Amino acid sequence: MKIRVLVSLKPGVLDPQGRAVHHALEGLGFKGVEDVRIGRTIELDVDDSTSDAALDEMCRTLLANTVIENYRIEKLDR
Repeated sequence: MKIRVLVSLKPGVLDPQGRAVHHALEGLGFKGVEDVRIGRTIELDVDDSTSDAALDEMCRTLLANTVIENYRIEKLDR
């Protein structure tokens, strides 16, 4: 089973990468961009018997820093 984990900073957490990209877009003349937040995508290929609880535990234990990040797990069609 294909799994995609989307990790993003929680609201209110400073995002220096997002700020740099926002500044660069403005410098290139792009108007209307109000904010930029940078996250990451993690793709896993796991056995079909892997439980939702196990996927959640993977995220909380290693894949996301839950103090400053949120995550969302998506199951993808093969």
